[in-house]
Amino acid sequence: MRNNYLQTLKYIFFDLVSAVVAYVILFHYRKTAIEGIPDFTFAHIYEDPRFWLGIVITPLFWVITHYITGFYQDIYRRSRLKEIIQTFTTLLLGSVVIFFLLILDDWVESYKEYYLSFSIYFSWIFILTSLFRFILSTITNNKIQNRIITFNTLLIGSNENAAELYREMEAQHRSTGNKFIGFVSVNNNIKFLLEKNLPHLGEFQLLPQLIRQHSIEEVIIAIETREHGQLETIINLLQDTPVKVKMIPDTYDIISGQVKLESLGAPLIQIRQEGMPVWQQAVKRIFDIAISLTVLVVLSPFLTFTAIMVKLSSKGSILFLQKRIGQHNKPFTILKFRSMYENAEEMGPQLSSQDDNRITPWGKIMRKYRIDEFPQFLNVLKGDMSIVGPRPEREFYAKQILEKAPHYKMIYRVKPGITSWGMVKFGYAENVNEMVQRLRYDIIYLENMNLLNDLKILFYTILIVLQGRGK
Repeated sequence: MRNNYLQTLKYIFFDLVSAVVAYVILFHYRKTAIEGIPDFTFAHIYEDPRFWLGIVITPLFWVITHYITGFYQDIYRRSRLKEIIQTFTTLLLGSVVIFFLLILDDWVESYKEYYLSFSIYFSWIFILTSLFRFILSTITNNKIQNRIITFNTLLIGSNENAAELYREMEAQHRSTGNKFIGFVSVNNNIKFLLEKNLPHLGEFQLLPQLIRQHSIEEVIIAIETREHGQLETIINLLQDTPVKVKMIPDTYDIISGQVKLESLGAPLIQIRQEGMPVWQQAVKRIFDIAISLTVLVVLSPFLTFTAIMVKLSSKGSILFLQKRIGQHNKPFTILKFRSMYENAEEMGPQLSSQDDNRITPWGKIMRKYRIDEFPQFLNVLKGDMSIVGPRPEREFYAKQILEKAPHYKMIYRVKPGITSWGMVKFGYAENVNEMVQRLRYDIIYLENMNLLNDLKILFYTILIVLQGRGK
């Protein structure tokens, strides 16, 4: 049994210790070498208010930085080499920030003093931080190899591939930490070779239920070639579960370089589910808030004018509120300027078209320039949406899309957006088939999520708005 919270606190504690010690050494060096106080002692340090300012700011800065870069996530399963490389990169960039905040305010005779100060601080913070982390990771790794720390694992597959993988992983001298709880089958009209080694927990359709019931942390897909037709369905079932998903590679996966030399155990491909790295997710959220506040404040006169025009165009409310399906399949209320006549859907849910007589004259102008979407910046501030992300749909249409395209569930991994690659390339959909076509672009976005692509989508959206090409 392990305590994730306690282990994370250990890393945070030693990161704080490293930051404090490195800053004390830097402060003492600046006083003796740069300011030239020969009899300056550590006792004098505590009399300087700038010392206390730095001793509070720098440790907090480092813990926040490590959190944003995702270091405190998945602390039990990581490569020590990758950990050192990540530590070096993060500390180097962060030390540059510390340098400009705390070191450049000194008067120096030459820039050589600056370089020495930076080198001393970075060397100490890197040596201490990486040393403590290496010790903690080594202790954890030894516990995993000796099966003291384990991860509940479910095997998908029941015959040759699954049985061979199980034997290979169990025969390893050093454990990977996988504790196999059982297996699920894909085809049930055959004999299960794995049944003599592991309990059969049922069919793969029960995956979400079994993952919750047995506290599964990792799923390994080891199906036969003849069962690959079910692979998409299996992955879709795992989309909304908090597990690591791995699978045995085929020849193409090996040739294309998807199999990495991360351990000496069985070769497995990890199926990426998280999208953006943690630090990019944090930057994206900050970006969303900053842009939303700027738009709502700077364009407030225009938004007020738009609200008045909506009110004058026809009777009814200014804002149109509608339930949509958001991240993790949770419903939320989306906000839009009302572009249709009141009670436009009294006959039930209907998608709009370009010649829809339910749309008001002012509503047509708003839709052309996508002005009706502006209230959604409030949804972004609330946290229900992002500026860039797949467009959310009503449950009524989401169910129909899922029937035609089961992989639609993939978009629930991320927050829906005001604009998307699908909106840029396709525009508004007038029926379910068009929704499915637009979905292809959103899936491409999910597989290539990064801040650069977000900026690219935002740039094209602004062009569409300015040119009035809203469809």
